[in-house]
Amino acid sequence: MRIHIYYVYILTNIGRTVLYTGITNNLSIRLKQHAGTLLDSEKSKAFTHRYGCKYLIYYETYKYVNSAIAREKEIKGWRRLRKLELIRTINPEYKFLNQEFE
Repeated sequence: MRIHIYYVYILTNIGRTVLYTGITNNLSIRLKQHAGTLLDSEKSKAFTHRYGCKYLIYYETYKYVNSAIAREKEIKGWRRLRKLELIRTINPEYKFLNQEFE
């Protein structure tokens, strides 16, 4: 039986002014997609592309997809300040964490 890991993650733009929350089962590939490997027609419509959100600043891991989906929905419902407080728990300097998944 294959073990899956699901990630709930938060991306930001270079100025750290926009936050995007997502879910994936392969954070390495997903970060590459956010960085620009989507098709041009899809990229122009994507929130992350429009706002330059490609910098990972927070992530959590889950064993079960239902748990990850519930957590993503929970975080998406929060105001910005609460999200920033969450990010600060593991990344107090809001450093870009992409290199952890290269």
